[in-house]
Amino acid sequence: MIERMLQLFIKDNDTSDNVVRGRYATFAGAFGIVTNIFLFVIKLIAGLLFNSIAVTADAVNNLTDAGSSVMVLVGLKLSGKPADEEHPYGHARAEYITGFLVSVVISLLGIELIKASFSKILNPDPIDFSYLTVIVLIISILVKLWQGTVNKTIGRRIDSTALMAAGQDSMNDVITTSSVLAATVFAKLTNIQIDGYVGIAVALFILYSGVKLVKETLNLLLGTAPDRDFVCAIEQEILGYEGVLGLHDLVVHSYGPNRAFVSVHVEVDAKRDLLESHDLIDNIEKEVSNKFNVNTVIHMDPIVTDDERINDLRRKVNEIILGIDGKLSMHDFRVVLGKTHSNLIFDVLLPPSYEYSETELRKRIDDEIKKIDATFNSVITLDRNYTSTTNI
Repeated sequence: MIERMLQLFIKDNDTSDNVVRGRYATFAGAFGIVTNIFLFVIKLIAGLLFNSIAVTADAVNNLTDAGSSVMVLVGLKLSGKPADEEHPYGHARAEYITGFLVSVVISLLGIELIKASFSKILNPDPIDFSYLTVIVLIISILVKLWQGTVNKTIGRRIDSTALMAAGQDSMNDVITTSSVLAATVFAKLTNIQIDGYVGIAVALFILYSGVKLVKETLNLLLGTAPDRDFVCAIEQEILGYEGVLGLHDLVVHSYGPNRAFVSVHVEVDAKRDLLESHDLIDNIEKEVSNKFNVNTVIHMDPIVTDDERINDLRRKVNEIILGIDGKLSMHDFRVVLGKTHSNLIFDVLLPPSYEYSETELRKRIDDEIKKIDATFNSVITLDRNYTSTTNI
């Protein structure tokens, strides 16, 4: 049913196209606004007519969901705007900003509903049971199930964290509304008023969802590690080219959904013709960009492969580094030989968080290298691994 509905309103399925993505966003936003306002109206009427704070709280929750749909729609529309002089990387992060604002509003409303529910507990009024209220709540549960499925389906299709969150929020609402329905029926059967307590439970659930969304959207704004499978797929793709000896310093910069920039150092044989290597790197950049829908920039690193002494030193230094910590890796190894001393120059890649201080790590590596030859000086550059994956 959902697929037929989407096919009716959206003809093109190419979600990598921002125009098509915008159509999906418009449909999801409009669908959320209409259904949530409908639920807000019928629940508010039922809650006020039959004096149920739990039903009224659930109605307010639906109103915040309608506001969320508006903000998600606006955010998705803004995120589809092309780059300009002030925002050369586009506006895709606008989706995260609107998600953060929605989550703050949800949290504040949860606090207000807790206050109202406490007041109901301290000053209880009997609920006027009505089968109309029961019917309204059952309708709400069914609509929320439908709404959650639609949002999650579209969210997966266009890779939208905002819509996936909205879909999960709708599924959470199924639980809260079911709780309100249970309290209403319970009061009818036992004449025990738990309306205020259920109102608090609903409000706490709203507050929990709001705080959770605040954390999730803040993480996206601050920057999170890229998906491991995505990083590994890019690494495997680059390493699959003939002439590529290795790679390092892979960094994925995300500027919102469908807006990623990839930079990486690719190692090639230093003896290979420079123009051939440059042509290889150009081809990799274009093909990786097209295949993964990213902007790719590759730095070419020529490495010496036929000097036995350098190769032996590279192997020994690599063993030292792995012996200190298996999470570390080395790249860009060079040797400058001299009469009184020789410099071993290389980079060491660290995990995002590392227990040793940089000074301590440099000293430990240098001490071990001097055990090979006291005339060796180590010149170490420490890099951070921004993908949190082990280089292949």
